[in-house]
Amino acid sequence: MATYPKVESVTPLSGKQLFVTFTTGDTRVYDCAPLLNESSFYSLKDDAFFKNVHVDQTGYGVVWNDNIDLSESELWINGKTEISNRL
Repeated sequence: MATYPKVESVTPLSGKQLFVTFTTGDTRVYDCAPLLNESSFYSLKDDAFFKNVHVDQTGYGVVWNDNIDLSESELWINGKTEISNRL
């Protein structure tokens, strides 16, 4: 079973993207836009709600509320290592 670094920080970007920094110092940009068509992620369509993302207290992902979260492995595997001009 693979292990992934914990999340150190997360910053919401425009275009429903997240800039994620891991405890290793590595960063990824994760695109949440494809998730918006899934009913469990509909709330992320609201910009104010989306911007309230924060790191899970254990570092094993990011959360918006008790029902909406993304794991560190999802962010690590599917996040992009290069960042576009979205900051």
